[in-house]
Amino acid sequence: MEIVLNKATKRFGRETVLKELDHLFAAGCRTAILGPNGSGKSTLLQIVAGAMTLTRGRVAHRLHDRALPIEKVYRHVSIAAPYLGLYEDLTLRETIDLHARMKPLRSGIHRDDLPTIAYLRAALDKPVRHFSSGMKQRLKLALAILSDTPLLLLDEPATNLDTEGIAWWQRLLEAHVDGRTVLVASNRMDEETWICTSRLDVTGSVGTVPV
Repeated sequence: MEIVLNKATKRFGRETVLKELDHLFAAGCRTAILGPNGSGKSTLLQIVAGAMTLTRGRVAHRLHDRALPIEKVYRHVSIAAPYLGLYEDLTLRETIDLHARMKPLRSGIHRDDLPTIAYLRAALDKPVRHFSSGMKQRLKLALAILSDTPLLLLDEPATNLDTEGIAWWQRLLEAHVDGRTVLVASNRMDEETWICTSRLDVTGSVGTVPV
């Protein structure tokens, strides 16, 4: 999927988080969105996902060389972020079933495979509210990465993961990154952006440069 931002500006009250951002995310690009906390990384991902409107400017999506209406973007994007919660009253089995009804899984992946892939098989009938923070993060990442979407958005994906968890999510992403447009928001953490081939620093000059 290709995303074009033109004079993209987002304000919250008197605070301007993004100001006249011009940028092209080419189809199949893997871009690190960099900047300190409060710089607008998460806001940018929400705008790209079609979940947040701009104060001024425009965002356009193209899929297979055709314009994609903003109201249809959600069907083609998956996202994992610390601020996006799970339905904690549901069990893992119920969570996966619900997700799979809304977003099909990638070719070769069945919903029954996901607990094993995320090392959560023992918690299949456990309510998500009883999961540790690391278990919840593995679930969020597995649901997003294993969804059959051309646009994948990851916001600080190493959050709440230990060394083994970070190695796990890196292997998972490497196995399912082919041909997808991937944006990774990070506080300049190599373990989160190692797969990216370009970067966009939202705190300074606008543009994508080689990593």
